[in-house]
Amino acid sequence: MATTGVGTETGAVIAGSAAADRGGLSNLRSISLPLGLAFLVLAGWQLAVTIGHIAPVILPSPISIVRYIIDRYDILLMHAIPTTLESAVGFILATLLGVALAIIITYSKVAREALYPNLVFFQLIPKIALAPLFIIWLGIGSQSRIAFSVFIAFFPVVIATTAGFMSVDRSMLRLCRALTASEWQIFTSVRFPSALPYIFSGMKIAITLAIIGVIIGEFITAQAGLGYLIIFATARADTEVSMAAIVVLCVCGLLLYGIVALGEWIANKFYAADTE
Repeated sequence: MATTGVGTETGAVIAGSAAADRGGLSNLRSISLPLGLAFLVLAGWQLAVTIGHIAPVILPSPISIVRYIIDRYDILLMHAIPTTLESAVGFILATLLGVALAIIITYSKVAREALYPNLVFFQLIPKIALAPLFIIWLGIGSQSRIAFSVFIAFFPVVIATTAGFMSVDRSMLRLCRALTASEWQIFTSVRFPSALPYIFSGMKIAITLAIIGVIIGEFITAQAGLGYLIIFATARADTEVSMAAIVVLCVCGLLLYGIVALGEWIANKFYAADTE
């Protein structure tokens, strides 16, 4: 019997080690494949520019873009800061507005019937056509860009959060009410934790839309920001500067997206620990 117990424990250890190895290989694969594809694309880009003798005004090489970013990082950073801050503010406001509207839609049938069709209608409006109106209404400052960013970004948060709140198991809700739990207790202990994957899915879409909203605003009216720098450089046919600004914009977007992903990880850990 003792031998059997030792053998069982040894098998469990081996199985656990194999599972850990598979998890490590999966993580390595998820990192190496995107990086490998990006490297191949950049190498092909560099090769095409070099062999094809493409003029920098048409398509600068990745090496020249990186060189410009290194040499003029101060200018790029100066323009990246307002774009990143305005995108973050717009995203936070869009998330708060989206979650608040989702709560109203979930708990009020009248509000759901009144709001939901109108939200879909506004989503169908070409957003870029409304950008000049935000400038007229709110001026040429950051307020108009942030408001336009919120206008673009809140919709996916509303839809995803509402789907999360409505997807809770009905039997679980009936059990909570049978145990005389208040609606607030049901929301904080059941609905909200169950909806977290949906909420963060909407937030991941919203952060990209928030950046797009700010950039569109900077295209129209701004004296600083990466969108302003792209338009200014394009008007001078300085494609290298435009491409460098786009690369920095992608880095800023990845940073903000990573913060959202980190928040999702922390929230999942918190609620997982809270249920143990």
